[in-house]
Amino acid sequence: MEFDVTLAKQPSLFRRLGAMLYDSVLLLGILMLATALTAIPYEIMTGTKVYDESLPLTLMRLYLLAVAALFYVYFWTRGGQTLGMRAWRFRVISDDGTNLRLGRAFSRFGWSIISLLPAGLGFWWSLIDRDRLTWHDRKSHSRLVMLEKAGKTAA
Repeated sequence: MEFDVTLAKQPSLFRRLGAMLYDSVLLLGILMLATALTAIPYEIMTGTKVYDESLPLTLMRLYLLAVAALFYVYFWTRGGQTLGMRAWRFRVISDDGTNLRLGRAFSRFGWSIISLLPAGLGFWWSLIDRDRLTWHDRKSHSRLVMLEKAGKTAA
């Protein structure tokens, strides 16, 4: 599905945060499972806990970051919506109106981490941006677009 990005309405910051909250619940479960699949075997094999050693802890953090990246990239490239985005009726697309490809989805994830780091300043930016875009929207050449309610027909 292709969108005319000049006519597409952007979701509010409130909607973005709502979707992030929904997604964080699902992602937390996935991260807990990913942790159990690696930390428990590590503890059994070595007799030490991952968080007792600095290198395994650093590797574990990188592993969990990769799991989170794969979570978002998977959903963004397969229909443009995470569970939270589906519930709040918006999706992510490229600036040209097409679905995100793998490289652009990874770029969006990386830039979204940067948007979150300074107290979410990259997200707050959407309140003053003329197009209501966040830092990671701009840097990854992607954007969120609102979807019609189910059953509603366009005139």
